[in-house]
Amino acid sequence: MNTAAIRVLLADDHTLVRNGIRALLEKIQGVEVVAEAVDGREALELIEAKRPDVALMDINMPGLNGIETTADIKRRFPETRVLILSVHSAGDFVSQALRAGASGYLPKDATPMELEFALRAVVSGETYLSPRVSGDLVDRFVRSAGAGQSPLDLLTPRQREILQLIAEGHSTKQIASRLNLSVKTVESHRALLMERLGIHDIAGLALFAARTGLVERD
Repeated sequence: MNTAAIRVLLADDHTLVRNGIRALLEKIQGVEVVAEAVDGREALELIEAKRPDVALMDINMPGLNGIETTADIKRRFPETRVLILSVHSAGDFVSQALRAGASGYLPKDATPMELEFALRAVVSGETYLSPRVSGDLVDRFVRSAGAGQSPLDLLTPRQREILQLIAEGHSTKQIASRLNLSVKTVESHRALLMERLGIHDIAGLALFAARTGLVERD
């Protein structure tokens, strides 16, 4: 296991908010705040200088907002993961952030435990969405489907099959073995599923499958 500290840049234009978040981060073992920025432009300058592992980014900032800053970070510093921490939890904001290249999205009322979990997830290369955010995205997608049309109609039979197995808790290797596919092929199907549905984590896929009736709710 990599024991190196997770180096974090904190970007928020409110001093009191930054101070509060920094205090929370400093209580997490193995996390180091290496810089603070008050807007997107300063964040980009500090990322170039400090090269943090994670940029913890607000959306509403003057000059250059968090969405645009995220897109610039992913273009110029792809090794830095972006975790959005925002008062906005509506699906539109989440979708914009993910399209810009964010690796995770948390509402500002998330618990300290969830903040730590999200940081460790995005550093590990995963996408993390707060359960409340995932639920809003799924609801919005289901509502957007045409009357009388199931959102599942957007998927191929193979994609629906893999989605069901994911929702039932099977691992990638288990799905590959069960369907006589390579692990790489299953991973490709999963990536296409996420892109097609605009859902970027396993929990969100499971929730979608339950709400569309593909699997039974617990």
